[in-house]
Amino acid sequence: MQVRKLGGSFPWVYGEGVVDILGDNTTIQGILSFGSRHVSHESPQKVLQDNAPLRWEDAWVETKLSATELAEAGIHPGSRVVVGKHRKHPIRLKDHIASYTLDNKASVAILLALAQHLKDPVVDVYLVASAKEEVGAIGALYFTQNHRLDALIALEICPLSSEYPIDDGEAPVLLSQDGYGIYDENLNEELRQAALNAEIDLQLATISGFGSDASIAMKLGHIARAACLGFPTQNTHGYEIAHLGAIANCAIILKSYCETLFN
Repeated sequence: MQVRKLGGSFPWVYGEGVVDILGDNTTIQGILSFGSRHVSHESPQKVLQDNAPLRWEDAWVETKLSATELAEAGIHPGSRVVVGKHRKHPIRLKDHIASYTLDNKASVAILLALAQHLKDPVVDVYLVASAKEEVGAIGALYFTQNHRLDALIALEICPLSSEYPIDDGEAPVLLSQDGYGIYDENLNEELRQAALNAEIDLQLATISGFGSDASIAMKLGHIARAACLGFPTQNTHGYEIAHLGAIANCAIILKSYCETLFN
């Protein structure tokens, strides 16, 4: 099977290994494959060892099934291929947590932690787990188009890289700007004050090769005030690693922000 990317995924991030192919009738397993390494200069795989990046066009999923068997499983152009389920389990690295799609898992955990503290809020607070952010913030744009919101705060990963002034550790990150535009200064100031009230250090950064549901929604005019609160993460869009303290502190900052908002 030939495969193509959705969002910012790269084949070398996942490596050769088990993937699940989501058919209409059943889910089958296959192996994301890059070809033999024991080849000569006559092989198209040889260039991948020396001087060419691995592209999705160079990879395939090996199923050992016939076209008829794939069709019976309900697999067709447009079927989704995801990392094998058994490869997704989080692991602990001392005070860090690591997993594929940690940006989604940790952000949902933050929302659930915040939900435990929201008791009869005096204003409407929506805790949204949006879909298809990587392919255009589709879920968030649908939500913001159908609800009148005063502000939108996105929860995100923040990439650890030498080009950004972001350190690994317990301190969350508040973005001032990303590739889609500038976040709302007043909302950012409110979040900074909430962090100060909770006695939590915040890191401030601007990131160019990045976007969030909040910045995309603000750029398209769906929301006037937006912010992005994140936790420093290694291996973004791969097997991500983040400090548990930074994830927990995001929830504490949002709790502090809501307490100020309700008062």
